[in-house]
Amino acid sequence: MEIRVLVSADAEKCQALRLQALLECPTAFSSSYEEERETPLAEVARRLMPADTVVFGAFDGQRLVGTAVLHRETRRKRAHIAVVWGMYVDPGFRRRGVGRKLVERLLSHAAQMRGLRKITLGVNAANPAAIALYEAVGFESFGVEPGFLLVDGVLQDEVHMAYVFAET
Repeated sequence: MEIRVLVSADAEKCQALRLQALLECPTAFSSSYEEERETPLAEVARRLMPADTVVFGAFDGQRLVGTAVLHRETRRKRAHIAVVWGMYVDPGFRRRGVGRKLVERLLSHAAQMRGLRKITLGVNAANPAAIALYEAVGFESFGVEPGFLLVDGVLQDEVHMAYVFAET
């Protein structure tokens, strides 16, 4: 399993996995398949290039099987914070440590970012496996937002979590 930063040449694989994620796990993402299915590949490639965002991909050979996005806040007063989103692992590769490897690679990268003190994320409260993964690598819950998403008429709660870097 190779974990690496995605580049614009990975746009087609990234878009295919993203659309799969949105179809398979609609309660895990604030975006929907309907909103993203028409996104041009050029736009996906552009999204893989900003300096304040890094998209990590897990590859089994040439196949992209997982992603995790780290986005650093850009405003001066919030530049000490980054946000994780877009975490997804293909169902056929779950329970093999792929998600953990993605998060560990993301944390390793983040630890090298000058001035970064905290990483936050949100996870559906009905996803205990994801919550356990994040807790296992050091994230801690700091609250639950009831009704964060409304999916097919059902309200979904979100657990807010943070990873705080030790001050040096």
